[in-house]
Amino acid sequence: MRTILSFALIFLFLLFGYILLGFFWLYGKINKEAADLAQLRIVQFIFKCVHKTAGIRLTVIGEENVPTDEAVLYVANHRSMADIVVAYARTPRLTGFVAKDVVNKVPALRAWMKRLHCEFLDRDDIKQGMKVILSCIDKVKNGISIFIFPEGTRNKNKDDLTDIGEFKDGSFKIASKTGCKIVPVAITGTNRIFEDHVPFIKSAEVIIEYGKPVLFSELEKEDQKRIGAYFQNQIHEMLLGHNELMNN
Repeated sequence: MRTILSFALIFLFLLFGYILLGFFWLYGKINKEAADLAQLRIVQFIFKCVHKTAGIRLTVIGEENVPTDEAVLYVANHRSMADIVVAYARTPRLTGFVAKDVVNKVPALRAWMKRLHCEFLDRDDIKQGMKVILSCIDKVKNGISIFIFPEGTRNKNKDDLTDIGEFKDGSFKIASKTGCKIVPVAITGTNRIFEDHVPFIKSAEVIIEYGKPVLFSELEKEDQKRIGAYFQNQIHEMLLGHNELMNN
């Protein structure tokens, strides 16, 4: 039943969402900022509804660390397609996610994601990847936060939920070139919602934790050179804490 309800909710939203997109396109001609924010809140409402239908039992840690008055770069570990559903429902201001290019092939989903300032990355095309980074830099300069998964792909290690793939340094140029704060985000348990038992959705305990924001310019020179490893280690420490919480 969870599977049917969750997919039906998403399907109906995408199906009838074109009407909303048309309305907000017109409204955006009058007040683009208000239209963008309204679209964000609608998507967040739908994602929170998906939380309920999917039976996600969410624990949030450190949300007070997220700046609400400026654009930031979120960097997170990546376990599941549900990571975006969980994280996007809680962003306080306009935020674009960097997603795989394959998502760009789904018309209704593509339309909403583009309207919400998301970017589509072809990880096999270095030139296209640089264009995405430059576009993200421009968005941050215009007050739009960016959320990335520096591993570049989902981690499929079911045996160790604290395991993280190597964080790519290139994504952090968004922060070094704009001076925005970097917010580390650790997510645990989302793989248990869907990926661990495709095609069914099951209830799961999920933890999302926000670390303290960091300015690239205030890091030690050695940490700046190995910026990916620096945040990978930070998030790994947070995931170890999640492991203890879930085992208690």
